[in-house]
Amino acid sequence: MDEEEIQLKRREHDEQATKQRAAILGLQYLDLRDIEQNLPLAMNVMEVADMHKNRMVPIVKGSQDVVYQFGVTSQTPQSVMDKLQHDYNDTGLQVQFNLISASAYKVLMDRFDPPKKVIYDDITIAKEGDSDTIAQVSKTLNSVGSEALFTFLITQADKLQASDIHIENMRDNIRIRMRIDGALHPVAHLDKDRYRVIQGELASRGGVSTAAADAQSGHMQVDIHADDGTTHVLNIRVETSPTLYGQDAVLRLFNFDEALLNLDHLNISPEYRARIDEIIHRPRGLVLMVGPTGSGKSTTLYSMLNALNTPERKLITLEDPIEYGLTGVMQIPIDTTNGKTFGEGLRAVLRLDPDVVMVGEIRDQETARTAIQASITGHLVLSSFHANTAAAAFARMVDLIGINPIFSSAIRLVIAQRLVRRLADDTKEAYEPDDATKKYVRTVLSDVPDGIDVPDLDNFKLYKPVSSDEHPFGYSGRMNIMEQLVVDEEIQKFIRGDIADVNMEAVEKAARANGMLTLEQAGVLAALRGETTLDEVMRVV
Repeated sequence: MDEEEIQLKRREHDEQATKQRAAILGLQYLDLRDIEQNLPLAMNVMEVADMHKNRMVPIVKGSQDVVYQFGVTSQTPQSVMDKLQHDYNDTGLQVQFNLISASAYKVLMDRFDPPKKVIYDDITIAKEGDSDTIAQVSKTLNSVGSEALFTFLITQADKLQASDIHIENMRDNIRIRMRIDGALHPVAHLDKDRYRVIQGELASRGGVSTAAADAQSGHMQVDIHADDGTTHVLNIRVETSPTLYGQDAVLRLFNFDEALLNLDHLNISPEYRARIDEIIHRPRGLVLMVGPTGSGKSTTLYSMLNALNTPERKLITLEDPIEYGLTGVMQIPIDTTNGKTFGEGLRAVLRLDPDVVMVGEIRDQETARTAIQASITGHLVLSSFHANTAAAAFARMVDLIGINPIFSSAIRLVIAQRLVRRLADDTKEAYEPDDATKKYVRTVLSDVPDGIDVPDLDNFKLYKPVSSDEHPFGYSGRMNIMEQLVVDEEIQKFIRGDIADVNMEAVEKAARANGMLTLEQAGVLAALRGETTLDEVMRVV
């Protein structure tokens, strides 16, 4: 159910409840939904302050031949209605009171007294130890009106290019943090009572219960109106969990811009890109993306789908939930929280004769074996898998599908990926590493495969971030580091049973002997090129 449907359903409920109250109070019920936006306003009948105070509005301005009509609510004092009746009757004029819903009253009041648009200061991310900025942002957020708070928070997170908003219940306040370029930053502390506003929005728009005793998942879409006049849709995955002091929430933001889901925009090295292109454009096989949450797996998989999305191919996805809507792709949601499995969905969609199938995640033996069978019967299957490295993922996949010579040619490529913060080129600063760091770098790069460009390891520099007004933390966006395990003849031996001991170390040793660059090596080389810092590589690998 989208936002408009939710609002219509909420309004219908309000109108039905008002109709029932009118019968109890002995008043005439008036449904204004069809005319409230275009109804001529009865001006100069009541002071706007009295309309606010008494929760009522004039609907028809009377005269000697016309009855004065007022829209009243269940909160309008009877004494006010009696006084108006008495005052108008004394002048020979008739008055009629109609009970209207709270929703109708708000619409008319917004026309009588248009809300003043308040421009709040943009949120600023505080540097480490900067309590003054956190205090100022907290003051701003606590002053934002209840109806605008949630939207303001989302809009600001989008403007800061945050990937997540963390809303956390503490003993005395609500802590707001945002993940920007992969790192969590404290933003503000909200007053405890402000969380009721956020909970209400999460319940009505995200489809999660505020009273649930278990973790929940929800989804919503928000239209973002940027300062430059452009608009875009922000997909938001909502995850909630009860904690000691209340229900915490994490909002994962997905900026819906199909044009950005492109392999050309992922800064993949030419040799890695050539390998991906060569394998995904084959008519069959399994390609696995592995890495922890937030490592960019979904973005890379969607970009592969976009590269394959041509009129002559049928593409189907199975997702939980659907994070991006892709033009020309048949996307099917799989509700795994209610007992559905990717394996069941995959068996069903194979009857639809797809050329390419993306499975959101391989989690169990049933899904793994079904994906493998699909990949050897003329389908290209893309999927994600939770593992730290490509070798670990391959070894675990062999555990799931078992030793089987028929499956040996099914898995074509396993990619492990991480995202690291990219140094701002205009401010980064080179420095001379200490002896321990130099030794670490030399050790990691001691067995880099032939053909990889390695700088002089006896005389090299590393780089550190330097703050500027444009880049307060010295970083500018993120970049991926990647390791690719190509399943060639040597690696296939593990699936065929030619090598008895299938473990991560053995698989990685064989892959490195065949030219695989590990995540750690790729990250260290990126640090030596000045693209990121060694600390960033150590943080994510």
